[in-house]
Amino acid sequence: METFRLIIGPDDNATALQLGARAVVLFTFGILCIRIAGRRTFAQYAPLDIVVALIACSNISRVMTGKAAFFPALGATLVLVILHRLLGHAALRWGLLSWLVKARPIKIIEDGKVDEQALRRAELSREDMLEAIRLEQVERPEDVAAASVEGSGKVSVVPKKKR
Repeated sequence: METFRLIIGPDDNATALQLGARAVVLFTFGILCIRIAGRRTFAQYAPLDIVVALIACSNISRVMTGKAAFFPALGATLVLVILHRLLGHAALRWGLLSWLVKARPIKIIEDGKVDEQALRRAELSREDMLEAIRLEQVERPEDVAAASVEGSGKVSVVPKKKR
């Protein structure tokens, strides 16, 4: 343990080389946390996932710069990531918990009609909605069977069938 402490330096006054060693250790630790948390944490960006990612990154950053004690901060980050993973599994089994921690899709277009109130609820401008449907190769809202702002923030579009 003394050798490790010599490599990473003291928590309040590490040298540039020791901060570099911390960066390597923390990079490896970050990859480990991502593997434990699973792909969902950083792929779909649900609100809970974003919060966990921000806190984990903040903790790791503070350790890297010596603003937080090395092992206690790593321990707290690991507990957070494991708690997130357990909460994700629990949300799969219990609907009420899932409803509390996951974002729900908001339907913004149905059968070519734009729901302006839903756009406001989704905090999406008309211009952003038009861009989203163009990215799905649909020119006008009238050509959309359904469009929703998903929990991840992405707009999914189902074009009307061509006759």
